Amino acid sequence: MGKSVTPRSRALPDSQTASEVDAFLQSMAQTPAAGAGRGRLIFAMDATASREPTWDIACDIQAEMFAETDSLGGLEVQLVFYRGIGECRATQWLISSRDLVDRMVKVRCLGGRTQIGRVFRHAIKEAESQAVGALIIVGDAFEEAIDPVCDLAGRLGLMGTKAFLFQEGDNPDATLAFRQFARLTGGACCRFDAGSAKQLRELLAAVAVYAAGGRPALEDYSAGRSGPVLQITRQIGGSGG
Repeated sequence: MGKSVTPRSRALPDSQTASEVDAFLQSMAQTPAAGAGRGRLIFAMDATASREPTWDIACDIQAEMFAETDSLGGLEVQLVFYRGIGECRATQWLISSRDLVDRMVKVRCLGGRTQIGRVFRHAIKEAESQAVGALIIVGDAFEEAIDPVCDLAGRLGLMGTKAFLFQEGDNPDATLAFRQFARLTGGACCRFDAGSAKQLRELLAAVAVYAAGGRPALEDYSAGRSGPVLQITRQIGGSGG
């Protein structure tokens, strides 16, 4: 994996069923709090052609997501993206939302097949050198043999890295695969579509804050808020995890 390379956009879809959100929040509630010290989070994005209409909006969401963790001073983020014919790249570890967004806006979507297996292999390699608290994957499809990728997901889960998968749309193969990967790593998955941009932004920000500072940081972040973020905080607080 190497460096990034320019984007496009439109409006992020927005509407997701209450049951799916509730299921995601429940999974988050069962996730043990992050440990002390600087957190590390890998943020992987599908940059194939089908994602191009929503790429710029996704960049905006990520900017806000990681801006929420800047004050914690405890989160390192690595951007990974795949596209085209076998291209899968990773940035160095970043410590500011500005650096992350600067790299994201240089990525142009390009047709190709999914490479989630390579994302898991990369995450395993990174976790072998230093603990990675969470892997976030945002995508709309899955086009690989599922069993080998499940094996990689299981290995990553055994290393203590949880995968949080966000599915754009309702592709059934992606739904099945993402649920399996979440289960095998002890993480969670959630689907978003037309109307859920705000909710997705809040959920992603909550995962980032949680990865950076654990339960105390999430409780501070949720103070005065309502909706999904507050539900996550209440459920984690009541889980004893």
